[in-house]
Amino acid sequence: MKRIFSILAIALTMLVSLTLGQPAFAELSAGAKIFNNNCAQCHAGGRNNVVAKKTLKADALEEYGKNTVEAIILQVTNGKGAMPAFGKKLKAEEIELVANYVLEQAQNGWTN
Repeated sequence: MKRIFSILAIALTMLVSLTLGQPAFAELSAGAKIFNNNCAQCHAGGRNNVVAKKTLKADALEEYGKNTVEAIILQVTNGKGAMPAFGKKLKAEEIELVANYVLEQAQNGWTN
């Protein structure tokens, strides 16, 4: 009986950590697809082909206050400077998927 409870506890812990820890793989995959279709022309690999210093790398996101999902959502939705607004082109859910993808990639050094 103890063993069953231990197995259940481990399974529950893994489920909670997967659910709360990071966006699900399917969400990141959907975010990657949306990013590649809408953002990669200017931001492939986390670069910025328009304003070179304002990349999507972790240090630049930190420097410009764009290092949270909320800040990225705001930027993508409304645009700013040379970046166009995507709020009318993409659904709110799609923008959130892109924001999670961008932040995840930035934290991992844009290795994928």
